[in-house]
Amino acid sequence: MTNTPAWTKRTPTALLVLADGTIIEGQGLGATGAVEAEVCFNTALTGYQEILTDPSYAGQIVTFTFPHIGNIGANGEDIEDLNPASLHGAVGAVFKADITDPSNFRASEHLDAWLKARSIVAMCGIDTRALTVWIRDNGMPNAVIAHDPDGKFDVEALKARARSWHGLEGLDLAIKTTSRQSSRWSEKPWVWNEGFGQNEATDADIHIVAIDFGVKRNILRLFSGLGCRVTVVPANTSAEDILAFKPDGIFLSNGPGDPAATGAHAVPTIQNLVESSIPVFGICLGHQILALALGARTVKMHQGHHGANHPVKDHTTAKVEIVSMNHGFAVDGKSLPDNVEETHISLFDGSNCGLQVKDRPVFSVQHHPEASPGPQDSHYLFRRFINLIRERRGEAALAE
Repeated sequence: MTNTPAWTKRTPTALLVLADGTIIEGQGLGATGAVEAEVCFNTALTGYQEILTDPSYAGQIVTFTFPHIGNIGANGEDIEDLNPASLHGAVGAVFKADITDPSNFRASEHLDAWLKARSIVAMCGIDTRALTVWIRDNGMPNAVIAHDPDGKFDVEALKARARSWHGLEGLDLAIKTTSRQSSRWSEKPWVWNEGFGQNEATDADIHIVAIDFGVKRNILRLFSGLGCRVTVVPANTSAEDILAFKPDGIFLSNGPGDPAATGAHAVPTIQNLVESSIPVFGICLGHQILALALGARTVKMHQGHHGANHPVKDHTTAKVEIVSMNHGFAVDGKSLPDNVEETHISLFDGSNCGLQVKDRPVFSVQHHPEASPGPQDSHYLFRRFINLIRERRGEAALAE
């Protein structure tokens, strides 16, 4: 791997130190200091602000394969973590090119200033293609990203930190990114030239309880846009307390970390909720924990799936969707029990991307249908969930 591009002669003010001792030099951006995390790459061409604020990226450094990151600036709307004050999301970022001044009518802040405000350590001026190939060949490494404006680094200490970091396996990060108390959500989806709707639908007669393992805002917006009242509850809320809300449906959100670690406290709760016969819908980490609750296994992936151009096939419709992915763990499709069927697969590698229980109104998907890269290829999944609720109540279904 090329450590320093030939075209730059500047003194390095940032280092990415991999656990194997590889040192990649660049120019520092965002927050100063050093942080250890797992390095992944994301192939999306747009949405860098949403990516960096997605709680599913907690404990990770995101390498962007698209070379120009930051040229549309940052704003207060394109964030995905539920509570921005908690600063949940990626801890580091790696770019190829320097950040240019913003050029977008929605920009309210330079990306570098925004990175500083969110305590994200970033760097640019490296060969991100070479780093991506390294990850593709060797898997997602543990590493330390460090930024010092004076370029003074204790390299041996950084190598030691990278080597000794425990990694994401066995780590329950959802309990750190979750809400601390129950709350109501009412914001509706973004409308061109109007922004986000703030008023709850007056005809909202469907009540969804969303278990927050690190939920993204746009998931909640889509529920509100379909006329739902949404109650968000912390990840460690008991089944008894969830059922006390008298929900029409239960949503299991996305989130970070090892699903098996989060499942240690979440699986018994989800098993009780499934037995209640109330419709259940899961996304990403919610899909993985649901699979564990049903008796399946999850595995750590080699390089993970991170991007907005992933083809997924829905076996129930025989259609192919272009979806957004963000996961380093996956459900082992071969481990699904007899009463659970696989509904979606990745057309990149055949890995499991969805399931449904044959005798219960319960299903989930690995990808992010709310992220809209298709742009709305997967929005039908939200209507499918609402239709399970309507069917249980004896009401007419929505068109998928």
